[in-house]
Amino acid sequence: MEGDAEPLQPGEVIDRLKDTVGTIPGDLLRYAIVLVVAAVLLYVVWKLLQRRRGRLPLVEPDLTIDVASLGTWGPPPEAPVLEHYNVPVRLAAIVVAPAGRARKLPPPEQLGGVFEAIVPGLAQVVAEHDTLVRCWPEQLSSTGFAHSFFRHAKLPGDGGKGSPWCSAAGMAKVQGQPVMAGLVMRSQHPNSLGQFICEHETKWLDVLRVKPRH
Repeated sequence: MEGDAEPLQPGEVIDRLKDTVGTIPGDLLRYAIVLVVAAVLLYVVWKLLQRRRGRLPLVEPDLTIDVASLGTWGPPPEAPVLEHYNVPVRLAAIVVAPAGRARKLPPPEQLGGVFEAIVPGLAQVVAEHDTLVRCWPEQLSSTGFAHSFFRHAKLPGDGGKGSPWCSAAGMAKVQGQPVMAGLVMRSQHPNSLGQFICEHETKWLDVLRVKPRH
């Protein structure tokens, strides 16, 4: 029966292939060989390009905040008062970033909830202090974020001490989810506040306070 046929041996397979190739006209055989060689070369080139593309260095976004471009005035007279350790300041810039991989910030029109999670009333401060708002990519640790923020938002002098500038950075929580925040602030006169790391989300209330302008 046909199902009981003996399997072909390797030598027999080669002989049959030779017989099959021998039946192909010479011109057609040459074209077929050229096409096969071209296909192999294209595949090799494609693999090399894919490997080279995978090795290209990642281009990091520009996170720099030019503090000198944020203006030289202090707290605006007709806006809510933001105090940093009881010193009235203008919120010149604020940076927010998701904490941890695979997390995202709310859309820009919903960032008010993030600002309010830092300290109540901060969303109104951002709106009326003409604050520069920046969104950074995800951050893995609050300490790493704080140092990166201070490096990219470089204050004059010794970390802002002896100047009107100061800054603070740390973690807040929005509906139980951690979010990183960094603030650049300017008082009316030089101060000794410098740079502050908020080590726990509840500590923001000890550092910042928003008061309505009377």
